[in-house]
Amino acid sequence: MEPSIVRVRELASLLPGQLADLVAESEQAGLQFVRRLQDDWHSGANRFDRPGEAFFAASDEVRLVGVCGLNVDPYLPSPRVGRVRHLYVSVDRRRQGIGSRLVREVIIAARHSFDRLRLRTNDPHAARCYEQLGFLRCEADSSATHEIKLA
Repeated sequence: MEPSIVRVRELASLLPGQLADLVAESEQAGLQFVRRLQDDWHSGANRFDRPGEAFFAASDEVRLVGVCGLNVDPYLPSPRVGRVRHLYVSVDRRRQGIGSRLVREVIIAARHSFDRLRLRTNDPHAARCYEQLGFLRCEADSSATHEIKLA
């Protein structure tokens, strides 16, 4: 079944334990950014609620299978630059286009408020996926590996 993707206004709107399952799975793989997403939301440090920001979740009929956020880029002084944040897709649902769909939703949302989007990834497979979506490599930038112009 094709997962549905929705814009999430409150993490509490997700079914109890859904994000916790993704946190546990990501930590088993040695990744901390899904836990940071959860912790930052609960502490108020990042709720994707500043102008132009958004958070998306992909779920099938049973569970949450992916997440992706859009923030103002914290590494640049311009409020017109966005950042793709916390893209994660459950291991058993990868290579099904879910991550690409989530990022496309972020790009659509970003067009209303940002001139470009940036991100950082150390994963070669993820880098190829971003490049297929139109992101270009940033060669001389320590805070981003890829960016796309939206304007």
